[in-house]
This record gives sequence, C-alpha cells and structure tokens, in this order.
Amino acid sequence: MSTPNTPLNALAGQRVVVMGGSSGIGEASAAFFAADDAEVIITGRRQDRLDAAASRIGGKVTTYRLDASDRPATDAFFAESGRIDHLVIALSGAKGGGPFAELDLAELAEGFDGKFWPHAHALQAALPALRRDGSVTLVTAGSARAALPGTAGLAAINGALEAMVRPLAVELAPLRVNAVSPGVIDTPWWDSVPAEQRQALFDGFAAVTPVGRVGRPEDVARAIHMFAANGFVTGVVLEATGGVTLATGR
Repeated sequence: MSTPNTPLNALAGQRVVVMGGSSGIGEASAAFFAADDAEVIITGRRQDRLDAAASRIGGKVTTYRLDASDRPATDAFFAESGRIDHLVIALSGAKGGGPFAELDLAELAEGFDGKFWPHAHALQAALPALRRDGSVTLVTAGSARAALPGTAGLAAINGALEAMVRPLAVELAPLRVNAVSPGVIDTPWWDSVPAEQRQALFDGFAAVTPVGRVGRPEDVARAIHMFAANGFVTGVVLEATGGVTLATGR
C-alpha cells in the first residue's frame, strides 16, 4: 500500500491559481497552498495589494494583475498561464443588496456583472489550461441559502453560482467542481462599514452562532484547501457559516 499524502504535502509541486488572492479568503487560501509547497499564482486588480499579499504569504507565490470583469484580459491570462492543477475563484461583489421593493434592478445587474459573470467566464476560460482531473472551487456566500431580509439580490447572484456546481461536476468530470459558501467572515469586504457598526454586527452574529464567533478567512481557506487536496470530493457546496442557520432557522 502506498503512503497517503499528508495535509503538509498533498499539493507539493502543483500549480494553483487563486483569483481574488490579494486579501481576505483568497489570500488565506493562497497561504494554505503555499504552505503545502504548491506553486501559487494570485490575481487581483491592484499590484500594490498583490505585492503586499505575496510578501505576507511567502513561499512560491507569483502575482498577476487582472480585473476579472475584463473578459479579454481574463482570456489572455489563461492563454499564458500554462498548466493549472487547481483553480480557486474568490471574486467578491457587494452590489445587489437591500430591500427588494426598493432595489434598483440595474444595480442588481451590476451585482451579477461584478461576481456571477466573472466567475462563470473565468471558469470557462480556464478549462483548456486546467488539468483534466484537477479541481475548481468557487467562493459564493451564505446569502444564497439564507432567508435574511434585504439579501434577495445577493441570494440570486450567489445562488446562481451554486446552482452550477452539480451539473458542472458531471459535465466536466473528471475535473472536480465544488464551492464554499461562507457566512459572516471578518474580511476587508466589511471595510466600508464604520468600525463601531461593523463590530456591533459581528457581535450580533456571534451571539446567535453555535461556535460563538464570526468567521476568519482561515476558516474558509481550510475548506478550499480540502477541496483541492481531496480527489474524491466533487459536486459539493459546503457551508462555512459557523452553524448560524441551525440556531436562527434562516
């Protein structure tokens, strides 16, 4: 019997692209892959943030400045990338939230343009470069399955991504396709919220979450690493929410 790979060397020498890798969940995921001795490429809009993230991560990390909403640029990136073993698409979007009766549908369309379409196009563009039995992990959001007032637009965007996972896992097999659906995670996504208000929100969520806290980027990154390293898991949308819906029912 061969010796199984341990979590410390499961992806050694493999090439991983993390889109949205300059901060938050994407950066934490890149750090996990780099610690596993993988060759990691992180993409993002701003070179200064990419450079700072690469410095924090260390290891075999290279950067590529890319606005994933720019389809020709995304096509060019994957045309130049060479073989990719694993792709993580962690592109965040903030538009599309708010009470539905007052929601500007043009803003909801912008929400799809900012998250759904970049995810979908990046995955399609990456297919020729992806290892046939490699993996793709999408990062969605817990709003896709929650029932919180004011999140119908966000639910539509992230739910559309999650709806693709199972059919793509069959259609693209043996390439594995999965998604992680994070709950409230303390990342730069919340930076636009004033500090006191943000802390009050976090405290409120922590109070109704079984684990007693909001998430950290590393919590989600562990799940993303697992999806890449475990060759027997596909077609799964994994909630990383601290169990909040168990307590709230929504």
